[in-house]
Amino acid sequence: MYTTDTIFQDLPGANGFYGQSILKVAQFDRDHLTYVMALGERMRDVVKQQGGLDILKHRVMTALFYEPSTRTSASFIAAMERLGGSVIPITQGVQFSSVSKGETLEDTVRTLAQYADSIVLRHPEIGSAQKAAAALTRYNVPLINAGDGAGEHPTQALLDLFTIYDELGTLDGITISMVGDLRFGRTVHSLTQLLLGYNVKFRFVSPEILRMPLSITNMVRGAGKDYEETYSVQDVIGDTDVLYVTRVQKERFSDLEQYEELKHFYVVDETLMQQAKEKMVVMHPLPRVGEITDRVDDDPRAAYFRQVRNGLYVRMALLAAVLTER
Repeated sequence: MYTTDTIFQDLPGANGFYGQSILKVAQFDRDHLTYVMALGERMRDVVKQQGGLDILKHRVMTALFYEPSTRTSASFIAAMERLGGSVIPITQGVQFSSVSKGETLEDTVRTLAQYADSIVLRHPEIGSAQKAAAALTRYNVPLINAGDGAGEHPTQALLDLFTIYDELGTLDGITISMVGDLRFGRTVHSLTQLLLGYNVKFRFVSPEILRMPLSITNMVRGAGKDYEETYSVQDVIGDTDVLYVTRVQKERFSDLEQYEELKHFYVVDETLMQQAKEKMVVMHPLPRVGEITDRVDDDPRAAYFRQVRNGLYVRMALLAAVLTER
């Protein structure tokens, strides 16, 4: 049984995030990742064995979500409450609040910093998290990026990394195939960058218009990693250890006809799974809109709901690391 005094004892790796904003995956080296993964495992034990801890008692987190979210907002709120803290939830109707009166993002977070010890921000614009964090510097209120447009989603990438390790027992020597919307999919952008620190082969599977951005493939090439691009999932399914599926994001399209043409470009079904390895893992950041059929849910290799659960443990670990001086 863990206590507030023992939860941090003898953890491998290095923290270094106390009082710091978490904005992008480039902040995490291998030591930091080792620390977060180990603390996440302890948080899983805490939840299963005792429900929670009170290490963040009297601490307040604001969840500021300019975009709709179910999993991310709920998991951050649950994580804070399981650690004994409280939450100011601003997860809907933001467009009808001070924003509609012309208030800037910077002034909004400066105002919320007067009430809270940390802010979790989801925003549709790339770079919004960095801009908001800069406005908070003088207040010593760390900000956690919960997704900035088509930019990054670092906490999702961390829980994805945790899931891969938990399912396969390693992060080295694996082949990961990312399938679907790789152009706008911030989850695959962030996860790819995190995996560059490991011995990983990449397969990027998408229609031409939704290819992985050149900035990401250049990073992969620059890191000397094995990667290939294809439009056919059948080309990669046989030697894939992790099949990471993403939805085509309707909200990123100005041309809805184009979206309709692409939304079911890939469908993972029982027939496709018959071609996959006996030991592999299927992941999806959710929500899904038809790209994985319901019948795949019963396959033991389908990990996407376990992936959701892992988000609770990893976000507990991150909040504890940011708000606890250890």
